[in-house]
Amino acid sequence: MFEHSQKSKDLQAKLAAFMDEHIYPNERAYAEQLHSASNRFAPLPLMDELKAKAKACGLWNLFVPEDHAEYCDHGGLSFFDYAPLCEMMGRVIWSPEVFNCNAPDTGNMEVFMNYASKAQQEQWLKPLLAGEIRSSYAMTEPQVASSDATNIELEIKKDGGDWVLNGRKWFITGAMYERTKIFIVMGKSDPENPSRHLQQTQVLVPKDTAGISIIRPLTTLGYDDAPIGHAELVFDNVRVPLENVLLGEGRGFEIAQGRLGPGRMHHCMRLIGAAQRCLELACQRATDRSTFGRPLSKHQSLREDIAKSFSEVQMLRLLVLQTCHKIDTQGVPASVDMIAATKTTVPVMVQHIIDRCMQIHGAGGLTEDYCMAEAFNYARWCRQADGPDQVHQMALGKKIIERYAQ
Repeated sequence: MFEHSQKSKDLQAKLAAFMDEHIYPNERAYAEQLHSASNRFAPLPLMDELKAKAKACGLWNLFVPEDHAEYCDHGGLSFFDYAPLCEMMGRVIWSPEVFNCNAPDTGNMEVFMNYASKAQQEQWLKPLLAGEIRSSYAMTEPQVASSDATNIELEIKKDGGDWVLNGRKWFITGAMYERTKIFIVMGKSDPENPSRHLQQTQVLVPKDTAGISIIRPLTTLGYDDAPIGHAELVFDNVRVPLENVLLGEGRGFEIAQGRLGPGRMHHCMRLIGAAQRCLELACQRATDRSTFGRPLSKHQSLREDIAKSFSEVQMLRLLVLQTCHKIDTQGVPASVDMIAATKTTVPVMVQHIIDRCMQIHGAGGLTEDYCMAEAFNYARWCRQADGPDQVHQMALGKKIIERYAQ
């Protein structure tokens, strides 16, 4: 069950070599370019250089699943075979974009693959797959509890040959990025529909459409996640043609459910990579530093922290792989229990792992001199992204009670 295909193994070896040669040695240069940029949300020259190298090495669009093999050169990968590659990319928080495998674009590209018309795919999917443009998924709103997607209030109305959008969105990842050109926007088109799950529609809105205002960039625990970033947006009588609808009127909730499951798994894969790297750095630190006349590695409490962290990383990796195997063999709808268990377990446990590793690094662990503080921030906001823990636990608990009580 836990044997990866030869194709995955070959890509793992190639990706590991690429990370050693091009990613880790450029972490400082990347940070310097970002800090010295006049616009923090503009593309970095280093990113474009690395993208070209990744394409040349055949390490491009690795996320593309087997059932959409026509969109990539490697023939597509199962969730199970993609997991170790995504984990490897997660070791450096900005590196997934180098391989065109970063959120939210992977999820958005899958939306275009699964739900868009041929014309929409030609206009937006092709340049996204080429890495020429970026995209955003505009769902969350500040004035309602967006953990219940049926609460979404942004108004979508028909007016002649157009959809007209009015409302406010926030924490829209990628909206600040200069290279982002298209928003997938979810709103209410039929608020009186007796089915709460048929009231929503998703439409494609080019970023430069009149009436869209970027109010401000947002931070998470002080991080602005530049250059991709997160933003608060206002849609004020924004008009787009009726053909910009995705799948059809009233099918927005269906699209959201189809998009978010795989995206949750990708985040968890990346987080395991971040936790694994932090653990490795903590072991190196424990060997290099001494207190009270002996190396940190000789202290019992530190050894316990390392042992606990190692065990937890292994458990999380196995949970992800088991979930991926179920998705590959039974499909996403049949795997919602395992996806929920993974989504609610991995981020919070990775938080604890990284926290221990930060502690081992002393004050330095809190700084950007190491990858840990930013990785901790990523783990923390993953507990909110794609639905907060409580919502998934509530649904999972109901399902498990019904399963075993019968």
